[in-house]
Amino acid sequence: MATETHKRRGRSRSGREVGSVRALERGLTILEALAGEPDLSLTEVATRVHLPGSTTYRLLETLKRRRFVAHSPENGLYRVGPRAFEVGNAFVSGLRVHEAALPAMRALVAEVNETVNLAVADGRDAIYVGQVEGKQLVRMFTQIGTRTPLYCTGVGKVLLAWRSPDEIRSLLGPGPLRAYTPNTITDPERLLAELENVRTNGFALDNEEREVGVRCIAAPVRNRNEQVVAALSLSAPASRLGDDRVRELAPRVKATAHQISTWLGYSATGRP
Repeated sequence: MATETHKRRGRSRSGREVGSVRALERGLTILEALAGEPDLSLTEVATRVHLPGSTTYRLLETLKRRRFVAHSPENGLYRVGPRAFEVGNAFVSGLRVHEAALPAMRALVAEVNETVNLAVADGRDAIYVGQVEGKQLVRMFTQIGTRTPLYCTGVGKVLLAWRSPDEIRSLLGPGPLRAYTPNTITDPERLLAELENVRTNGFALDNEEREVGVRCIAAPVRNRNEQVVAALSLSAPASRLGDDRVRELAPRVKATAHQISTWLGYSATGRP
């Protein structure tokens, strides 16, 4: 009898653990949905995470109690809460590359007066983990924590370029890739050719591929093992970042990225 009772308790405990893991996974999926598109209604959240409205509501209420989600009584919309920012900020504050990059980023902005960003790879996306804004009247406002596709951004191309072709194909899939603007490269094979140019030149150019009217120059940040661990970018309206300006600023972006790399222990010379 005792043995049978023990077995039932074990099955019950196992069932609770599975249910807890499932609830955690669903809660994290909700947070990811809100991070990608803030200010969503209950119905919109449920649709994006493919869950019943009642289940979504219970999870949102739990996240709200823990301050991971904020809810507006005025319009009934949900968004990422302050606790999620605090936890996410712990990642940024613990990222040594971010600490190493800030002085050089500030120096570059002081020189060229355009916004400079730092991004790292996460799956198929780049995540912006650092930013120093320029003082121009019209400037770029990409927020820290924003995710953006690797294949259509300057930082993303840099984070892809030093991977193997097979790894890139596996990561992006067979295509066609989603077109965000008429300039987006949607053919994976054409993208591979573009990445070859990135490796040759030592920098990538986002030619209004993610957003019409915005161009950016990006260069790799390497660690002591010569791995590309981040991408440094300078972004500006296309009207201020024409081809002549790109040729002028690309060496400065590359030099700044190299400076950050040396602070991370990178010492190789003679390569882009």
